[in-house]
Amino acid sequence: MTQPFRLPHFYLPYPARLNPHLDEARAHSVGWARGMGMLEGSGVWEQADLDAHDYGLLCAYTHPDCDGPALSLITDWYVWVFFFDDHFLEKYKRTKDRAGGKAHLDRLPLFMPLDLATPVPEPENPVEAGLADLWARTVPAMSEDWRARFAVATEHLLNESLWELSNIGEGRIANPVEYIEMRRKVGGAPWSAGLVEYATAEVPARVAGTRPLRVLTETFADAVHLRNDLFSYQREVEDEGELSNGVLVLETFFGCTTQEAADTVNDILTSRLHQFEHTALTEVPALALERGLTPGETAAVAAYTKGLQDWQSGGHEWHMRSSRYMNEGAASARGPLDLGGAVLSGPVPLFRAGLGRRGADVGALLAGAAAMGAPPTPFGQWGRLRAHTHVPFQKVGPSLLPPFHMPFEVRLNPELDGARQRLLPWARRMGILAEGVWDEDRLDAADLPLCAAGLDPDGTPEALDLGSRWLTWGTYGDDYYPLVFGRRRDLAAARLCTERLSACMPVGEAEQPLLPANAMERGLTDLWRRTTAGMTREARRTVRASVEVMTRAWLWELSNQLQHRVPDPVDYLEMRRATFGSDLTMSLCRAGHGPAVPPEVYRSGPVRSLENAAADYAMLVNDVFSYQKEIEYEGEIHNGVLVVQTFFGCGYPAALGVVHDLMTQRMRQFQHVTQHELPVLCADFGLSPQARSVLDGYVDQLRNWMAGILNWHREVRRYRPEHLARRTHGFLPDRAPAPLSAGLPEPVTL
Repeated sequence: MTQPFRLPHFYLPYPARLNPHLDEARAHSVGWARGMGMLEGSGVWEQADLDAHDYGLLCAYTHPDCDGPALSLITDWYVWVFFFDDHFLEKYKRTKDRAGGKAHLDRLPLFMPLDLATPVPEPENPVEAGLADLWARTVPAMSEDWRARFAVATEHLLNESLWELSNIGEGRIANPVEYIEMRRKVGGAPWSAGLVEYATAEVPARVAGTRPLRVLTETFADAVHLRNDLFSYQREVEDEGELSNGVLVLETFFGCTTQEAADTVNDILTSRLHQFEHTALTEVPALALERGLTPGETAAVAAYTKGLQDWQSGGHEWHMRSSRYMNEGAASARGPLDLGGAVLSGPVPLFRAGLGRRGADVGALLAGAAAMGAPPTPFGQWGRLRAHTHVPFQKVGPSLLPPFHMPFEVRLNPELDGARQRLLPWARRMGILAEGVWDEDRLDAADLPLCAAGLDPDGTPEALDLGSRWLTWGTYGDDYYPLVFGRRRDLAAARLCTERLSACMPVGEAEQPLLPANAMERGLTDLWRRTTAGMTREARRTVRASVEVMTRAWLWELSNQLQHRVPDPVDYLEMRRATFGSDLTMSLCRAGHGPAVPPEVYRSGPVRSLENAAADYAMLVNDVFSYQKEIEYEGEIHNGVLVVQTFFGCGYPAALGVVHDLMTQRMRQFQHVTQHELPVLCADFGLSPQARSVLDGYVDQLRNWMAGILNWHREVRRYRPEHLARRTHGFLPDRAPAPLSAGLPEPVTL
């Protein structure tokens, strides 16, 4: 069969290595699969299928350093997960039996108890038998924290198969942003990362949930999945009728040829690997210092990182050899990483004192990457270097505004005028107008009560005031961090500021809030007291976490600013939700819902997809309107239009077209989830009429949020050329902030 496209030139910086215990794992996996009932008589596999797929070779390549028993156990896990995938395809996808698929998936978590003393049901099929056996053999060697994380990753891997099945039933192809998010779960790479920990070293629990470790896992996952999509396109799309394939998604979204879509998928894959390396070489070592990791803990993180590198290289080698995939011409598509004439002979040795000055210098790595012998592509050859070469303060002229797709009507709270009058005295009392960042004109130009009035059109005057003040505080902080800390290049002071802001939000009754030392602390202390009065401890913890997501994301922006690095599109979109305050807005919306809607409903794929679609639409609206303000007047690099320009090497109008198309797709995704996925979710959870009403009200709040934010951008002076041209965009002349002295509790003089 002729291949539908030529495999692209892959970025492969680390050579694959083979575990010497390969034959032992191969032999063991055949006997194990037969014992679990996966071979003859299963209706899914014969031994010839298992031999041809050669999962022993996959695991020997992806886990080159573990011992024989560990490699055999890991191979069994992969035999099981691929059998599950093929079993689900034959039993439920081909027949489009969603009800049967859900019933099958609902039983599987019962075979993964965190406490091995908990009894499990009698297995009824090979999938259940294999999972019960593997769980009992694996978890005794791992901590309870790892068990919980791995169980969640396994449930995501299994349950999101329903998302794929629903799309097949509707004949629907996901949009690119939704696809990357959901593929990360259903594709299983986060699950694979858990087995990398088993094979190498457990990540310390106190850093497992931090951004650097999360980014390592997510970039690893994206690269694994996108590589798999390239190799499996022919089998999945042409043979199985699968719709969840990145090449097909881009082919459909951009209306391009299959070859162009495949090349673009490879560009995104390369970008994610660059992001992995950037995080490993910069953010992870900084995290180790910040959290005071012991030498043993640091070594564990390094071993885990190296294990993820090994998986990338080994997974590619297996794809080239397995009969499961199309791989004609794959060998000629590879190429080594040439760093100034020296080809790397192994994984980047992170955290090692012997790296040498050139090896430890990110600039040298970037220069080497730019000199690679890869054929030119939109990103591949020059993309990593291009991400650091944006010239700030370019004159771009007024922001171009496309015809925004907004199907929802904006409604404004009738108490808007009163909220406007009450905001100015509050801002004065908090000191927001006295620190050299804002004055009354800037506060008036922002007109945050107008935004709040659109977000909460039916709220009381008190609720509208609270919303206006939260928006004011968040917008002020978003301006403050790059202006005060960014221009001083003082990341340490920014970290101290962020820690102190967290201390302004006590969760327990016995905790005392920090004595405010500046406007941001004073404003947050006041908002926290007003917002959390009467809340449960758990609700306060949720709101505090959502504020911390935003403030820590501001640190991410500062770090990029100091490195003069335009982020890649995937990392940008995910982090922009945080810097925009989406988590905070949504947690405040959900705070009054009470217990009617179970927490697992809010954590479900459809609700998260709904929230992310709304957040992406709103934040991209901001990026479109603020383009001139940020690029020309502020030298900002965190703007979605600029990110697309940099990644694809295109001009402003072309990049705006891509962003506008993405915004439209995100709105359509919001509508699709509302109309098709939420009713199924309610039925799956058996929600009561009261709970459904609460969930419907939440959807209305998100509609108001998007409509209100678009209306606000259209009406305020903050982004208009005439306002931008007459304002000084640094500090106010007579109130330049003084340096922040670390560790001093007294007020900072600004």
